[in-house]
Amino acid sequence: MTSGPIHLAVSGTAPAGRRLPGRDVAPRRLLVISATTGQGHNAAAAAVEEQAGRLWPGCEIRRVDTLDAMGPVLGPALGLAHRVSADRTPWLSGLCYRRLWRQPWFAETSGRLTGAWTGRALRPVVAEFLPDLVVSTYPLGTAGLDWLRRRGGLDLPVAAIVADFVPHPFRVYPEIDLHYVASEPGLREMWLARPDTRGAVGAPPVVSAFHPVGTEDRAAARAAFGLPPDRPVLLISLGPAGSGSVRRAVRGALAADPGTCVVVACGRNEALRRRLVGGDEPTGRLVALGWTDRMPELISAADVVITGAGGASALEALATSRPVLLFEPVAGHGEVNAALMERAGLGRVCADPVQLTATLRGLLRSPDLLAAAERRAAEHTGGLDFTAEVAALPGLPRHRGSRPLAAADALFVAAASEAVPQQVGAVALLEVSEAAALDPERIAVGLRARLLARSAQLPVLRRRLWLRPGRRPRWLDVDDLDPARHITSRVVRGGSGPDWAEALREFFDVPLPLDRPPWQLQVLRETEPRAAVGERTAVLVKLHHALGGEQVAIATLAGLLSDRPAPGLHAVPPVEHAQRSRGGTAGRSGPRRLRGAMAELGDTLRAAARTPRPNSPRRHYTLVRLPAGEVRVVARRLGTSTSALLLGLLGEALYRQRAPATGAARRLRTMVPMTARGGPGTAGSEPTSAVFDLPVGAMSVRRRIDEVADALDCPGGPRSVAARFAVRALGRLPGAAQTRLARLVYGGRFFGLVASVLPDWRRELRLLGVLVTSVHPVLPLADGVALAVGYLSWGEVLGVGVTGDSALFPDADGLADNLLGVFAELAGDIRIGRTGELAGRL
Repeated sequence: MTSGPIHLAVSGTAPAGRRLPGRDVAPRRLLVISATTGQGHNAAAAAVEEQAGRLWPGCEIRRVDTLDAMGPVLGPALGLAHRVSADRTPWLSGLCYRRLWRQPWFAETSGRLTGAWTGRALRPVVAEFLPDLVVSTYPLGTAGLDWLRRRGGLDLPVAAIVADFVPHPFRVYPEIDLHYVASEPGLREMWLARPDTRGAVGAPPVVSAFHPVGTEDRAAARAAFGLPPDRPVLLISLGPAGSGSVRRAVRGALAADPGTCVVVACGRNEALRRRLVGGDEPTGRLVALGWTDRMPELISAADVVITGAGGASALEALATSRPVLLFEPVAGHGEVNAALMERAGLGRVCADPVQLTATLRGLLRSPDLLAAAERRAAEHTGGLDFTAEVAALPGLPRHRGSRPLAAADALFVAAASEAVPQQVGAVALLEVSEAAALDPERIAVGLRARLLARSAQLPVLRRRLWLRPGRRPRWLDVDDLDPARHITSRVVRGGSGPDWAEALREFFDVPLPLDRPPWQLQVLRETEPRAAVGERTAVLVKLHHALGGEQVAIATLAGLLSDRPAPGLHAVPPVEHAQRSRGGTAGRSGPRRLRGAMAELGDTLRAAARTPRPNSPRRHYTLVRLPAGEVRVVARRLGTSTSALLLGLLGEALYRQRAPATGAARRLRTMVPMTARGGPGTAGSEPTSAVFDLPVGAMSVRRRIDEVADALDCPGGPRSVAARFAVRALGRLPGAAQTRLARLVYGGRFFGLVASVLPDWRRELRLLGVLVTSVHPVLPLADGVALAVGYLSWGEVLGVGVTGDSALFPDADGLADNLLGVFAELAGDIRIGRTGELAGRL
């Protein structure tokens, strides 16, 4: 039994700049989209109009026939094709239906093409009527509304009533705010067809005249039609089914019991009615009726309703609490529709006259079975309220369907593997003296509450990956966030058991689950540390690199931690750099730059023959802090940018260590995000990277920094162009090819180091009153790449995060110590009067 409307997969918000009407705000104009193909779509439309007229007396209601709107040729042609397919070539409908399910691309392409036709036809209607609410009961009309939505033409609530039990892929669309379907099995089928749609179980979309009746009302209905009061009455209403199916149904129904009265609703098929009346059945056993507008009374008079594929007649029978038998459902959609209705316990499928006869005999000879069927129908509709469902439509939140990933984001999805997960992170350290008053669990509880309050303002938190075999990944928005699955807490004691470093490794090494939004937070406190750094409390965050990279990780962390109102993900200002003109390729002409890019791309592809050493599944994470103000002073004294200074210091530290990752090479190919080069950076925008050669050979520190600055000042260099070209090309390949090529090119074959200098964050930030003192980025490795280093200035501290592969680069701590030593020497040479109080390894 369904206790009420089941709203699932709800997501979206009201469009910016428009206040959607709520339950207490009546729409001024309602547009209903339907079509005259059979009577099911118009019957549902009439039900919506009836309820809307009662709820909003002053509302202007207009119904549009989609086929009429498509013009004098195309519309009638589609209507004729539908009738011919249902009557003469049901096998063709079955073939198309199977193609829609088995080949999603066929369903998507068909829906897009149909939507383009009907959308163009409906656009002038919408523009002229200016509705406040649109409700569609016809699938092709729904496709047109989806098309209009994709082009920004419907900034208002849009709903669809699926007047069938199975919402196959041609009936549901991702840009529609809500689909009302007939049952929970149908809702599950809808998500199989379109996981990015929004749906709810709704009451049968029928006018209020269809309602459960008592014994007296049934007797009155039989008397009104002249039907026998004390014999079983069977109603056959097969809609547009061919006359052959009707005659077979009549034969099976009459054979069930010699005392039955079989009533056939022939509709406008006068030829069928005359043939049935001219038969040799005894008077009173077979009643053939023509067109009637008294179907509510006729269904009330029947003991059993025999219909086709679970369409309008079945819904009307359920609303009247009548048992339903589904006779010879048409191939494809009709068969699945009938099967779903049977699975929900709301009908029985009879594939031929013999099975129909046997089923009817069982029901008519067992009053308990007949009463149980009536009870199931009453239970299904009793917990649903069509009036309340229509009343809720003006306040529907805006739903958005799936969105394709940007090319670079898709690359990170394809390149991820068990050994090298592509997830970025950060470690936010809290003020120890202030955090001591809050245990980790209290901080985690506060974060969970803040997550619920702010997740709608931080859309990156409500997005999960939709991975389809052999197809490109897409983003799905979700609404059922469970904070407990994303935010945890932990306490470690350095004196015994796992220490701080092991806790970091355990958190950042584990790949994120992809059955939910791919991000996690952990509140970590270390007590009794082995090192003399005192107690520490931190918030750890990790998210999939496809969500937008390090900038989005930091912006999301700030949005969740801040005690101030959530800032959302706004544009991230670019890092300021000194303007330099030391040569390079910035001044090259377009053709020369293109030739250079193609040459570099050729070198890159030839490098694919080299096989990098495999990564180990374990990492080592080292956190370092530098005085941010002194770093900026040193950069100004040297006449260079902060990015060039920090990357130059990294090159010097690698030279001094002579680690296996660098060997005896004088230069190390390095992947650097665009923000480290002063390019425009926007949180949530498509991340791009550049590749340059970091000097790691013997030279002075100042010369090394100058060479890095020269490389960073060439944003249009051939390697940058080639890298962007390769990323965009890979991002548009089919799924299987994309995965293979991404893992081939994104890794140690083409670069040996990942380094990033993120924009400064200078505003004070507090979590539950506790000051965030520093934030250290945690960058992912790539296949065969042993080292990744990230920098972020946060207030007075420049946080450094070093990620090293435990097998390929075992001494990440040694590199961190070298980095501290190089900066101390350089600051001492320049004599900036540094105190060194903020420098150190954590």
